[in-house]
Amino acid sequence: MATEPTPQNLGNPVLRHLLATRPPFLLVSVVACGIGWSGTHVSGNSVDMVLALLTLIAAVLVHAGVNVLNDYYDAVNGTDENNTQRIYPFTGGSRFIQNGIFSPQHCLKFGLALIAVAVLIGMGLAVQGRPGLWLIGAVGLLLGWAYSAPPLSLNSRGLGEISVALGFGALIPVGADYVQRGVFDWQTLMLGVPYALLVTNILFIAQFPDREADAGAGKNHWVVRLGPRAARWVYVVLALAAYEGVMAMLLTSRLPFAASWSLLPGVFSFAAASILVRHAESPQRLAPAIVLTILAALGHGVALILSLTV
Repeated sequence: MATEPTPQNLGNPVLRHLLATRPPFLLVSVVACGIGWSGTHVSGNSVDMVLALLTLIAAVLVHAGVNVLNDYYDAVNGTDENNTQRIYPFTGGSRFIQNGIFSPQHCLKFGLALIAVAVLIGMGLAVQGRPGLWLIGAVGLLLGWAYSAPPLSLNSRGLGEISVALGFGALIPVGADYVQRGVFDWQTLMLGVPYALLVTNILFIAQFPDREADAGAGKNHWVVRLGPRAARWVYVVLALAAYEGVMAMLLTSRLPFAASWSLLPGVFSFAAASILVRHAESPQRLAPAIVLTILAALGHGVALILSLTV
């Protein structure tokens, strides 16, 4: 298990700010962009690397900013402070506020600054003949902010999973493809659906260790609402739906046979499901399942990208 950050072991200010964004989780946005560019490639178009780099930077900055803002709002409502069953670094936030590295106000300003830079990049792309980015950006920013922030607090209302699925399965892949081609494509959206479900399971399983602290702070997501014994089956359903979606696209020739490789990470998903089904009420035993869930989502996304572009 990783050691939580402290002011003593993070003296470098650049490293502090980088780690506060939870960099490993930002890979989810990188892969989502890759799925979008896969859609560009299979449509017969080439990927402009300058546009791709700008898109990637904007997507990662928004994701990083949302992570930092989530830490701020979870500090304000007391969720992270009261989380005694967290599994660091996967659940319970970055701990930068709770361990005295940053103040809540610093995190608020830092998160907003990251998002502001992303907005500037997005605006630059939008005025270069990509007007649809105004809509994508507006919806993405709304979902990112409202996920944690009152008065909407989407995750507290059982809408966090939908927000994550829309962001990583629709907005980022479709947006990355749109920047390249200037058109919205249903095929790219379909490519992102299985990935969206697998990424949603990352959020979902992470809520099991945080359940008691979240419930105490009024964050009534579905693990809180259903309880661990019932909620564990939601994870199984989401995983099955993801791989069934891939199978459906293969059988209808919407994906080439090579994309069958993207089914292999299902081994990780169902190994994680097995652990969760057995230990849903024992949060400290779920760390391996969380790791496997992350590997499943990233593995599927990378395999899909390679199968469509190589």
